[in-house]
Amino acid sequence: MMEITTMAERHLKALAEVERQCFHEPWSEAALREELGNEKNLFLVAEEQENILGYVGCQTVLDEGYITNVAVAPAARRRGIARALLQKLTEHAQARKLTFVTLEVRKSNAAAIALYAGQGYEQVGIRKGFYREPQEDAVLMTRYF
Repeated sequence: MMEITTMAERHLKALAEVERQCFHEPWSEAALREELGNEKNLFLVAEEQENILGYVGCQTVLDEGYITNVAVAPAARRRGIARALLQKLTEHAQARKLTFVTLEVRKSNAAAIALYAGQGYEQVGIRKGFYREPQEDAVLMTRYF
């Protein structure tokens, strides 16, 4: 059975591997470790019998949440893991009385855009040339509380 828990040191190596599988410019294990010490930030991990399925990271500034990454291991996709992570993040964001949570997504990533829209995120802008390798615009999506 899948569990969603707060990121811990024991997750870092596997999360760095998920990053490598998912992104052109992955976060390193060291970069993920830096997030551990900041209690304002919220990094949630989906795991099943200690097998890391994916994670969502959210940094907070005052009453604002900024999602850094939503990543699901390719072998674990199409199981509702990203949706479950976003739902749990929403619960935490509301408990912390955040005003909104926002994120960027590649303009070509129709599946992710649909996922976020289904979770109450709305398109609020475009960031021209936000992504590199390959270069692409980002759609800025925000969920207001």
